[in-house]
Amino acid sequence: MKNVVAVILGGGRGTRLQPLTTHRSKPAVPLGGKYRLIDIPISNCINSGINKCYVLTQFMSVSLHSHIRGTYRFDAFSGGFVEILAAQQTLADDGDADWFQGTADAVRKTFRYFSRTNVDYVLILSGDQLYRMDFEKMLQTHVDSGAAVTMAAKPVHRHEATGLGIMKVDKSGRIIDFVEKPTSEAELDHVAMDPAWIDSLGVTANGRECMASMGIYLFSADRLVEALTESSKPDFGKDILPQAIRSRHVQLHPFDDYWEDIGTIRSFYEANLALTRPDAPFDLSMADAPLYSRPRFLPPTRVDDAQIKGSLIADGCTIHSGAKIENSIIGLRCQIGANVTIRNSVVMGADYFESQEKVAQNAVEGSPWLGIGEGAVIDQAIIDKNVRVGAGAVLAGDDGKKDADLSHNCFLRDGIFVASKATVVPNGWNAR
Repeated sequence: MKNVVAVILGGGRGTRLQPLTTHRSKPAVPLGGKYRLIDIPISNCINSGINKCYVLTQFMSVSLHSHIRGTYRFDAFSGGFVEILAAQQTLADDGDADWFQGTADAVRKTFRYFSRTNVDYVLILSGDQLYRMDFEKMLQTHVDSGAAVTMAAKPVHRHEATGLGIMKVDKSGRIIDFVEKPTSEAELDHVAMDPAWIDSLGVTANGRECMASMGIYLFSADRLVEALTESSKPDFGKDILPQAIRSRHVQLHPFDDYWEDIGTIRSFYEANLALTRPDAPFDLSMADAPLYSRPRFLPPTRVDDAQIKGSLIADGCTIHSGAKIENSIIGLRCQIGANVTIRNSVVMGADYFESQEKVAQNAVEGSPWLGIGEGAVIDQAIIDKNVRVGAGAVLAGDDGKKDADLSHNCFLRDGIFVASKATVVPNGWNAR
């Protein structure tokens, strides 16, 4: 694994995750109360023995850079690092060409930096997925098969295949065709696999016939150079990999555990709330594969005569008497007033504690404090960081309503109420 370098794609504009990506890139979006999405691929690399990681960034990257710098520091003897490679202006004639035009274009423009080290294999990862994988097993598949490229894939049902890239595979596991988001029955028939063959991989098919790309690619380094040189097209999924499948040995690496692409408000919301279940599909507390994040020096959370059920509460919170929290995630430093009700919601908390002087001033002025004011109701909602929710406010989603831009930088997306970062919601405001 010492000869493997991981390249983590920092994501584009993330328009489907707005307003959570209005002030940050997708990989910097908070997850599970105390993590960020970028922690997932980096933790998977560290737990797999890969300690050389590059993160390619471009859009709204300041908070992502800050998090990486404050989190991932290796000792001088390991030789490990997590280094940021940001899009930069060059001497190219066309200034717009300096920006990354796609996933493959980003790797093409930065390859000279990570190829300086002793690299035999390059692992390409996304920065906005939730999963746990041992990449050493994927490397073993790659080496044993003699492939130029190995792609991780998981079995899915036909109705799920229409939103994914689906592979057609021969009996040896070699990928022989690739269809991006098949829609017709003819396309699905072309890429569908025999469930018995899927079972033979050590994966239980359970009626699933299609092998879907997870956006995780392992290249032999010299083959990656060839692929990026032969084609100037910008994307791996749409351009580089279909061409590689036609001209080179591309192998499938099967995976059948939890994997979620955090691409929309709905998927983000559901993935977070799934973490609160007793049988959570993604375990945050695995001793042999921990999830790493920024170390913080915060006090324990204080709870005063509140009711908490099926929820995750991060460090540094204060939850006052009479509060009721159910099936929710409460992020760092969250201040929750008396008699607040929070149900089925993600409250991201705050980046800082408010001074006692400011708290007293807010009380005198009757303005909302940093957190959730007394008697407020939060239901089916995502409350971004540093939001001030006034006393008695009602912030609730509604599956029966269409997407809408509300007042006070609040939104309805996929039936979920979303309050943007640093929003101030007045006392008594009712989103219903």
